[in-house]
Amino acid sequence: MQINFVYMTAGNKEEARKIGKELVASKLAACVNILDNMNSMYMWNGELQDDSEVVCIAKTTEERVPDLIAKVKSLHSYDCPCIVSLPVLDGHQPFLDWVSDQTKR
Repeated sequence: MQINFVYMTAGNKEEARKIGKELVASKLAACVNILDNMNSMYMWNGELQDDSEVVCIAKTTEERVPDLIAKVKSLHSYDCPCIVSLPVLDGHQPFLDWVSDQTKR
């Protein structure tokens, strides 16, 4: 089973926690790490933005990624949220097995 980490950003910690809780409760992710106080600089609508954001990293299986993305989009306040899935190439097998077990339908 292919394990993926899904990197996301949220506008604040409350939004990140809401998304994280929903993903874990619905078995779309085994775990969501929330890293507060991240600074993001980017162009949006032709203007330079310099904002505080929150990083979320969800651990899931490749099979669950499409549903996870759909759920995050439905909960997210941004028009164009950052949601990027990255395959895990290797790791501690008991942990990878746990992620797989926690995200079974």
